[in-house]
Amino acid sequence: MLAMFFWAFVIGGLICVVGQLLFDVAKLTPAHTLSLFVVIGAVLGGFELYEPLVDFAGAGATIPIVSFGNSLVGGAMLEADKHGLVGVLTGMFEITSSGISAAIIFGFIGALVFRPKG
Repeated sequence: MLAMFFWAFVIGGLICVVGQLLFDVAKLTPAHTLSLFVVIGAVLGGFELYEPLVDFAGAGATIPIVSFGNSLVGGAMLEADKHGLVGVLTGMFEITSSGISAAIIFGFIGALVFRPKG
Protein backbone atom coordinates (compact mmCIF):
# COMPACT_ATOMS: atom_id res chain seq x y z
CA MET A 1 0.00 0.00 0.00
CA LEU A 2 2.81 2.44 0.81
CA ALA A 3 4.43 1.70 -2.55
CA MET A 4 1.21 2.73 -4.29
CA PHE A 5 1.19 6.07 -2.45
CA PHE A 6 4.89 6.57 -3.12
CA TRP A 7 4.58 6.06 -6.89
CA ALA A 8 1.45 8.20 -7.11
CA PHE A 9 3.36 10.99 -5.37
CA VAL A 10 6.45 10.58 -7.56
CA ILE A 11 4.62 10.42 -10.90
CA GLY A 12 2.23 13.27 -10.01
CA GLY A 13 5.19 15.29 -8.78
CA LEU A 14 7.15 14.67 -11.97
CA ILE A 15 4.23 15.88 -14.05
CA CYS A 16 4.13 19.03 -11.92
CA VAL A 17 7.90 19.50 -12.26
CA VAL A 18 7.58 19.33 -16.05
CA GLY A 19 4.85 21.97 -15.90
CA GLN A 20 6.96 24.22 -13.68
CA LEU A 21 9.94 23.85 -16.03
CA LEU A 22 7.72 24.83 -18.95
CA PHE A 23 6.78 28.00 -17.02
CA ASP A 24 10.29 28.88 -15.85
CA VAL A 25 12.63 27.67 -18.58
CA ALA A 26 10.50 27.67 -21.72
CA LYS A 27 8.58 30.78 -20.57
CA LEU A 28 5.26 29.26 -21.64
CA THR A 29 2.09 30.83 -20.31
CA PRO A 30 -0.28 28.79 -18.12
CA ALA A 31 -2.71 28.54 -21.06
CA HIS A 32 -0.01 27.15 -23.35
CA THR A 33 1.13 24.68 -20.70
CA LEU A 34 -2.43 23.54 -20.02
CA SER A 35 -3.11 23.03 -23.72
CA LEU A 36 0.18 21.20 -24.20
CA PHE A 37 -0.55 18.84 -21.31
CA VAL A 38 -4.02 18.04 -22.64
CA VAL A 39 -2.59 17.32 -26.11
CA ILE A 40 0.18 15.16 -24.64
CA GLY A 41 -2.42 13.19 -22.68
CA ALA A 42 -4.53 12.79 -25.82
CA VAL A 43 -1.59 11.55 -27.88
CA LEU A 44 -0.47 9.12 -25.18
CA GLY A 45 -4.06 7.92 -24.82
CA GLY A 46 -4.40 7.51 -28.58
CA PHE A 47 -1.34 5.25 -28.66
CA GLU A 48 -2.60 3.44 -25.54
CA LEU A 49 0.45 4.48 -23.52
CA TYR A 50 -1.35 6.41 -20.77
CA GLU A 51 -3.38 3.55 -19.29
CA PRO A 52 -0.27 1.61 -18.18
CA LEU A 53 0.86 4.77 -16.40
CA VAL A 54 -2.54 5.04 -14.69
CA ASP A 55 -2.33 1.38 -13.65
CA PHE A 56 1.13 2.00 -12.20
CA ALA A 57 0.70 5.44 -10.58
CA GLY A 58 -3.04 5.59 -9.84
CA ALA A 59 -4.08 9.07 -8.73
CA GLY A 60 -0.63 10.41 -9.58
CA ALA A 61 -1.58 9.97 -13.23
CA THR A 62 -5.35 10.52 -13.10
CA ILE A 63 -5.47 13.81 -11.17
CA PRO A 64 -3.22 16.03 -13.37
CA ILE A 65 -4.72 17.69 -16.45
CA VAL A 66 -2.84 15.25 -18.72
CA SER A 67 -5.49 12.70 -17.80
CA PHE A 68 -8.21 14.93 -19.26
CA GLY A 69 -6.71 14.56 -22.74
CA ASN A 70 -6.49 10.82 -22.21
CA SER A 71 -10.16 10.72 -21.18
CA LEU A 72 -11.22 12.70 -24.25
CA VAL A 73 -9.50 10.29 -26.61
CA GLY A 74 -10.59 7.22 -24.66
CA GLY A 75 -14.24 8.25 -24.83
CA ALA A 76 -13.97 9.16 -28.50
CA MET A 77 -12.39 5.84 -29.42
CA LEU A 78 -14.90 3.85 -27.39
CA GLU A 79 -17.92 5.51 -28.98
CA ALA A 80 -16.35 5.55 -32.47
CA ASP A 81 -16.37 1.76 -32.41
CA LYS A 82 -20.09 1.76 -31.65
CA HIS A 83 -21.43 4.75 -33.61
CA GLY A 84 -18.78 5.74 -36.15
CA LEU A 85 -17.89 9.37 -36.75
CA VAL A 86 -20.77 10.76 -34.67
CA GLY A 87 -19.54 8.65 -31.76
CA VAL A 88 -16.21 10.48 -31.81
CA LEU A 89 -17.89 13.74 -30.84
CA THR A 90 -20.44 12.32 -28.44
CA GLY A 91 -17.93 10.01 -26.77
CA MET A 92 -15.52 12.81 -25.89
CA PHE A 93 -18.17 14.74 -24.02
CA GLU A 94 -19.97 11.76 -22.53
CA ILE A 95 -16.89 10.65 -20.62
CA THR A 96 -15.73 14.12 -19.55
CA SER A 97 -19.06 15.87 -19.01
CA SER A 98 -19.02 15.60 -15.22
CA GLY A 99 -15.58 17.24 -14.99
CA ILE A 100 -16.54 20.00 -17.41
CA SER A 101 -19.82 20.61 -15.56
CA ALA A 102 -18.04 20.76 -12.20
CA ALA A 103 -15.54 23.30 -13.55
CA ILE A 104 -18.35 25.51 -14.83
CA ILE A 105 -20.41 25.27 -11.64
CA PHE A 106 -17.51 25.85 -9.23
CA GLY A 107 -16.17 28.65 -11.44
CA PHE A 108 -19.56 30.35 -11.28
CA ILE A 109 -19.78 29.91 -7.50
CA GLY A 110 -16.25 31.26 -7.14
CA ALA A 111 -17.19 34.32 -9.21
CA LEU A 112 -20.20 34.93 -6.95
CA VAL A 113 -18.30 34.52 -3.69
CA PHE A 114 -15.10 36.36 -4.58
CA ARG A 115 -14.76 39.71 -6.22
CA PRO A 116 -13.26 39.29 -9.71
CA LYS A 117 -10.61 41.80 -10.74
CA GLY A 118 -11.01 43.40 -13.90
